[in-house]
Amino acid sequence: MTEKGKFSTATALAIVIANMIGTGIFTSLGFQLADIRSGFVIMTLWALGGLMSLCGALCYAELGAKLPRSGGEYNFLSEIYHPAAGFISGWISVTVGFAAPTALAAMTFGEYMSSVFPALNPLWLATFLVLVMTAIHSTSHKNSGGLQDFFTTGKILLIVGFSLAALIAVDQPQDISYIPAPSDLSLFTGGAFAVSLIYVGYAYTGWNAATYLTSEVEDPQKSLPRVLIIGTATVMICYLLLNYVFLAVAPMDDMAGKLEIGFIAANHAFGSVGGTVMGLSLSLLLISTVSAMLVAAPRVLQMLGEDYSLFHILGKRNSHGIPATAIWLQSILALLFLWTATFESILLFSGATMALNSLFVVAGVFILRRRGVGQHDASFKIPLYPLPPIIFIAISTVTLGYLTVQNPEEIAFSITLIITGAIGFFLTLKYSTKQEKSRPE
Repeated sequence: MTEKGKFSTATALAIVIANMIGTGIFTSLGFQLADIRSGFVIMTLWALGGLMSLCGALCYAELGAKLPRSGGEYNFLSEIYHPAAGFISGWISVTVGFAAPTALAAMTFGEYMSSVFPALNPLWLATFLVLVMTAIHSTSHKNSGGLQDFFTTGKILLIVGFSLAALIAVDQPQDISYIPAPSDLSLFTGGAFAVSLIYVGYAYTGWNAATYLTSEVEDPQKSLPRVLIIGTATVMICYLLLNYVFLAVAPMDDMAGKLEIGFIAANHAFGSVGGTVMGLSLSLLLISTVSAMLVAAPRVLQMLGEDYSLFHILGKRNSHGIPATAIWLQSILALLFLWTATFESILLFSGATMALNSLFVVAGVFILRRRGVGQHDASFKIPLYPLPPIIFIAISTVTLGYLTVQNPEEIAFSITLIITGAIGFFLTLKYSTKQEKSRPE
């Protein structure tokens, strides 16, 4: 029996999986194939992204057990560094962290649906999806959790079913080698690999989703580590399987630079009729992604509302304990991105900014350990410490370094976003009559 006003462990797991499996896995491969034509390098990219995400999940699991409050990075950075760091992180999370990916998932849903039904406008389809999901999630935990459980279960079944059916249906798999070749070395050391890793990192984004709901999850100190680790590992397996299937059933030339990778692969595997059916199924799959993001993201706004009186309206909950105002505001932000930005620009700057955000959070593991926070209690401890945080920080640093050289405008945007968040923090302190929750300075 789920505790009243709480999400069950199963729902928290569904939210993690649904947040992760969304736009990135069905679009990123096309961007990667524009510069990389090696099966071994492509699969290594996705395995490396999975390893990085698992390391990050382990770190967040320890932080979440030691600092059990909703808000994700907002909570962690506020407690580890300074309230200003948390505020900036919250600003990043509600904009490019969630609003932009929500827009991307809805945009991809619209594109897939309109490829099946050309008469339908993809932008209006995406808008309709965001509004419907917002209306349901702003009601109660029962309605919100039930919807999420249903669509996420369907998503996993669809991915497994599609993968098996495609491999069986294709007459002749593509001639791709997954054994390393001498020419692969230059690909691993080139800028294209690092930028592709940004796309992969974006596809894995969401492994930390449960930490945004910590206060609303049953027994978070025990359940949160399981949810983060199991959810991330499950998605990693699904991603490796899907990419193997995409590469096996469709020519690289047909997918390079294309957005609708799943639809292209389905057409090659099942023909035009089967491709249409799978295109429709894949568009429905993205519903759970939009849904999950509209569950997790508003909890950051809610925490801002609880901590700063200037935003007190965002901290209010309805009679079922749901922050409905925060959910509707998050929806409006997502719609702004949906109607004003292009797909690739959103993907790059949101991936870079969130990578920077997570980098500082994972570094906070060392700080909390040094302070001795949770050192002697029964909370979760990272296995093989300090390897997981070191691996995560190393991969993130290298990737961001290459991106700075290859795409400096995205890094410039990230820095601008951080500066505006800092300005917002000091203005908030100036115009707030009080802080609802005292924090250590």
